[in-house]
Amino acid sequence: MKNVKFLATAIFATVLFVSCSKDDDTPEPVNEEEVITTMTVTLAPNGGGTPITLQTRDLDGDGPNAPVISVSGNLATGVAYNGTIVLLNETVNPPEIITEEVEEEAEEHQFFYTIGGGLEVSTAYSNFDADGNNLGTQFTLTADATSSGTLTFTLRHLPTKPNTGLGDAGGETDIAATFNVTVQ
Repeated sequence: MKNVKFLATAIFATVLFVSCSKDDDTPEPVNEEEVITTMTVTLAPNGGGTPITLQTRDLDGDGPNAPVISVSGNLATGVAYNGTIVLLNETVNPPEIITEEVEEEAEEHQFFYTIGGGLEVSTAYSNFDADGNNLGTQFTLTADATSSGTLTFTLRHLPTKPNTGLGDAGGETDIAATFNVTVQ
């Protein structure tokens, strides 16, 4: 009789354990990160003139080749520029325009502009997400004084918004590129 009670308890416990399994839960969808091979920053002078282009291309990703970084010219002192950032995935043909995805998911992205090395420029955001927080695929840049230094563009995925800058934004970096810039 003890064996029957033990066996019945064991069967009941097994049925209860199996019926409470979480195998039936639907997994959360994964939002895959974008593949970004190319970032082109275009700085068009207010009032007209030749735009300046800053570009980084890394067609082999984490491969052995370093990114190719280019700057098409120098900024002019006292000039304000309208800036736009275009991101591409050139591993597919035709190239995929990642900027469109970043702008569609604006609440999940933000560009940051870091000025270094004595460069005297100022920046301001020109586009925002639906909550009024900075996005930054469009911006203004003013060349404040003759100088040279670096300008770094960093795209963060899932930053804390609002934030006071890159230091407290959190999130993960999708792409970052540093350009040597001269104002004359």
